[in-house]
Amino acid sequence: MKVTLIKSLIGSKKDQIATAHALGLFKVGDCREQPDNDQTKGKVNKISHLVEVSE
Repeated sequence: MKVTLIKSLIGSKKDQIATAHALGLFKVGDCREQPDNDQTKGKVNKISHLVEVSE
């Protein structure tokens, strides 16, 4: 699955920022290829309002 950061992390909670960094997303527009498993889906669900996911 392809995860892209579409909104800024400024003003987000520390745990949400840490989750984005764990996915390799640091700046708006960053895009990373992630494995399609339960761990990744949980991380994406936590910051779903900040990212866009495509298969």
